[in-house]
Amino acid sequence: MQPPQPVSDGAAESILLDGADSPLANIETDLAAVRRTCSDKSKTVEERLEAYEDVFESEVGDTIVSRARNIEREVGLRQIYLKFEGDNPSGTQKDRIAFAQAMDALRRGFDAITVATCGNYGVAVSFAASLAGLRCIVYVPETYRTRRVLEIEQHGAEVLRVPGDYENAVEVSRGRSDQDDIYDANPGGANTPLQLRAYGEIAYEIYDELRDAPAAIAVPVSNGTTLAGIHKGFVSLYRRGKTSRIPMMVAGSSYGKNPIVKAFHKNAAVCENLPPEKIRETAVNEPLINWSSIDGDHALHSVRSSSGWASYVSDRNMLRFSKIVREQQGLSVLPAATAGLSALLERHQANPLPNDRYVAILTGRKS
Repeated sequence: MQPPQPVSDGAAESILLDGADSPLANIETDLAAVRRTCSDKSKTVEERLEAYEDVFESEVGDTIVSRARNIEREVGLRQIYLKFEGDNPSGTQKDRIAFAQAMDALRRGFDAITVATCGNYGVAVSFAASLAGLRCIVYVPETYRTRRVLEIEQHGAEVLRVPGDYENAVEVSRGRSDQDDIYDANPGGANTPLQLRAYGEIAYEIYDELRDAPAAIAVPVSNGTTLAGIHKGFVSLYRRGKTSRIPMMVAGSSYGKNPIVKAFHKNAAVCENLPPEKIRETAVNEPLINWSSIDGDHALHSVRSSSGWASYVSDRNMLRFSKIVREQQGLSVLPAATAGLSALLERHQANPLPNDRYVAILTGRKS
């Protein structure tokens, strides 16, 4: 896999777009007491868990759902809602699974947690681990440069550079977990059900706002975990009689660079790895790039079983839709965060969708 282009070491910090903006500094003072309690090994596990759960419930999730009336007027489709995951502590939806796993690690008696990252997930896990009083070991591909690595270190995590790409970093991190009995927070492992449940909370929050399922949920996909988790949440709501339908799941990802979208277009039964050497990252598409979508089969099943669709979106359109979201709705989001919205609205432009309720998940804040 090629490193993000075009970036030099000096330019990366200013132009690399994978780095979501983090509002953590605004809440750090309030969390000092929680950190002390969770780190105090003289306290019972129950006391530490109670303190951690308090901050988990107060700071993570319950992100806003807002109707995008200006975008509706621009594209001629009603009703469009935006679920803005940039309101989470580290600026992305990844806090949901990071906190859920740190709490699980604390409950199960682990004293350390490990993860591989190219930026955003590492910040979420390192912050969640620091509050739980857990050591955090973060593996980062050695060619990758982003300001978020500094944030990871500021949360007290140990950052280790490894050769190769993200997928290799996951394998190294998972091997360290097995060797040293460290909690594995990577996608695709034994904790996948926990991760899917955590992302399922997004479905419950949308239901709380709309009181039913929308016609479709549009989600940016990389590994596919977020989309699969949201679908799982809506399946649960439907089976419990809370909603009248299960929404179509719409996956959007970078053009030609995601196994989930490729498998959908080929009508393949499962996702197949892409040739790593042919994957070329850019500053726009990097958050979506995976030659191996670790939870891709879960996401592919979610798209198909819900009668949804998966689409490629170009860097140009992601930049265009992030500008529209900023100018029309006042939300500053990473271009890659609009991949699902782009897939939804491009389908509407080609083949008009019926007026109904549609929700696009915006996964990352941009400063």
